[in-house]
Amino acid sequence: MNDNFNIDTLPITEAISENYTHIIDLLGENATREGLLKTPERASKAMKFLTKGYEMDPKQILQGAMFKENYNEMVIVKDIELYSLCEHHLLPFFGKAHIAYIPNGQIVGLSKIPRIVDVFARRLQVQERLTEQILDCINDTLQPKGVAVIIEASHMCMMMRGVQKQNSTTTTSGFRGAFKGTDTRNEFLKLVSSTLT
Repeated sequence: MNDNFNIDTLPITEAISENYTHIIDLLGENATREGLLKTPERASKAMKFLTKGYEMDPKQILQGAMFKENYNEMVIVKDIELYSLCEHHLLPFFGKAHIAYIPNGQIVGLSKIPRIVDVFARRLQVQERLTEQILDCINDTLQPKGVAVIIEASHMCMMMRGVQKQNSTTTTSGFRGAFKGTDTRNEFLKLVSSTLT
């Protein structure tokens, strides 16, 4: 790293880039060789993109697309792709989220539910917290009769390092309101696991 730079005074992307240059040097590589010359800048931009959820307000996203509606049956959006970074190793984890809610006088635009997943996933995360944050955001903002969230994910920190178990997946779940009842929860689980034709 250039000692003449004061990281605190640089624009964020440039400051992150300077730190990546330092990391590459510390790993024993030459950050100035052709193949790595622009890597710190690219890595900096990638990290900013992968953590852009810090700059977004998930409640505001939901509030911008809430509509009065008398529909009071289960609404499910399943197989929502998600990509996040494990906060312990800064390695990716990825998988799918399945989300359901039972309206209580208001529905939300269906595209907003995957956007909420992205907002929280695009932060440094653990899967357990990610599940709870999605659940609480929908529950607190929409105030439905119930909310359910299941996340199934594979973690590169388990696959590439440590125990190196390539075929393992982690499942987390959370339930609020009506989904704490056995019948409603079972209906959700059945619909999530089924393939409708």
